[in-house]
Formats: sequence, structure tokens, C-alpha cells
Amino acid sequence: MELVIQFQVLNQSCLCLAWKPHTIAAWEAESQHVAAGYSDGTIRVFSISRTEMELKMHPHTAALTAIAYSTDGEMILSGGKDGLVAVSSPRTGMTIRVLADHKGSPITVLQCSRKQYHDFGMEGGELWLATSSDRRVSVWAADWLKDKCELLDWLSFPAPAGPEDLGSLPPSLATFCPWEHGTLVYVGFGTRKEALFYSLRKKQVVDRISLPHFATSLSLSPAARFMAVGFSERLLRLQRCPAGVPQDYAGHDDAVHLCRFAPAGRRLLTASHSAVLVWELLGA
Repeated sequence: MELVIQFQVLNQSCLCLAWKPHTIAAWEAESQHVAAGYSDGTIRVFSISRTEMELKMHPHTAALTAIAYSTDGEMILSGGKDGLVAVSSPRTGMTIRVLADHKGSPITVLQCSRKQYHDFGMEGGELWLATSSDRRVSVWAADWLKDKCELLDWLSFPAPAGPEDLGSLPPSLATFCPWEHGTLVYVGFGTRKEALFYSLRKKQVVDRISLPHFATSLSLSPAARFMAVGFSERLLRLQRCPAGVPQDYAGHDDAVHLCRFAPAGRRLLTASHSAVLVWELLGA
């Protein structure tokens, strides 16, 4: 429980970060890298083992709001406040593709997944999704080594008229469902307070789970059918999907803006303004 390494960038805010996925069973220090997105539109890649910055790229003119590695760690996907998504190579430092489909609305989520993309009749090494604050989600099949990236689905979720400032609304969040291939889960401002399960095969919402408030954070366990949802009401909800009895927990001092299950699914990390809590799931 002590600070081990600290990277400091002067006069810039770090707004998002992602760990490079490791391809071996053992977690070796040499394979540990972190990509961080900053308010000046730059990406910095830090080596944990060498405690130094290895690479700086500038794929955006606006502040970064989301970042993710491809599943093989060979590409970095980044999204900006202006809605542009860039695909860059950490090996060469070059940006190989810029997607403007979400232009005009900040990117809130980027996620890559080794999904059964062949089931959808498309070529690619992985599926990835982008979510923007205007309640739009795009899903893509990609093979970066062959420079292929093809749109698989485009989702737009309706909502009542709200303020022009999307930043004052609950965030739009989407994630691939670990236990239902070809399904993603979405939460955000809408006509109802709920989590929606959308089937990429059926092209429709196949399940809904009611929520007590609009969500501010979301995570699905990779090991069991559990969903964690955080709310601005300082509340954390743990829900067994699809029809389990929800369990609500207090303990945060502010909005729960981050939920993240550990890879083994037995622990859950949540964060609010000035507190980070680690939960252990008994019987999970």
C-alpha cells in the first residue's frame, strides 16, 4: 500500500489511460506499459520496468477522453473531445487511421474484444466499439495488420429533450458482454433508467434491467454474470444478470464515477472524488 512509481507531465491533465495487454501467462515487468491520453491531444506511452516515457504521439487536436489498446497490444485507439477516433501504432508512432463517424460529440468509451467476428460474416482480428456522449455506439470489425476496419453496427439510443450541454447529462457507456457472445450492454440518459442488452446478431434490444438512477459507471465481471453500476447518488449496485436480486452499497463520498472488475472477477474497484474502494465478491 505504497506509491511505487510516479510519472509526471507538467502543465497537462491526464484524462484517460490503458494498460497494454500481456500475451504471456506470467505478468513480467518488461511487458508492462501504460498509454495515457492528455488534455493537449497527445498520447504518452510509459514503461513500468524502465520507469520512463518511451513514446509521445500527437494524433488529436482536442483533449483525449478515451483510450484503449487493441487486443494484441499492437495498436492504440484514442478518442477526443471533438468525437474523432484515431488508431496509432506504438511501434512506429504513426497514426494509421482517423474515424470521424462520432465527430461533434466527445468519445466516452473505447473497448476492444476478441469476439467471434466470423459469426457476423466479416473479416477481422477483433471487434471494437466506440461510444459518444450523444448516445451513439458504433461497433467495428478490424484487422489492423491488413489495414481493415469495417462498420458492423450503429446504435442510436433515444432520450427526452435535455440541455444542449451534454456534459451535464449522465454519461453514455457501453461494453461488450463477457458471457453473451455478440451482445453489448449500454447505459445512459434516456427515456428510462435502465441497462440495455443489445444483440449484434438480432439487431435489437433483447433484455432490460431497471436501475434506480441514471448510471455514472459500469463494469461487467469477466468471470460470472455480475454487473456493477455506480450512480451519482453515492451508490454502488451489484446485480446478478439477468434476474438476480440487486444489492446496493453505500460508502462513497461522491458520485461513483468508476467501476472495474479485476480480471479474475473476485474483486471490484470503485472510485469517487476522493476515495478508491476495493470490494471482494464472496461466492463469485
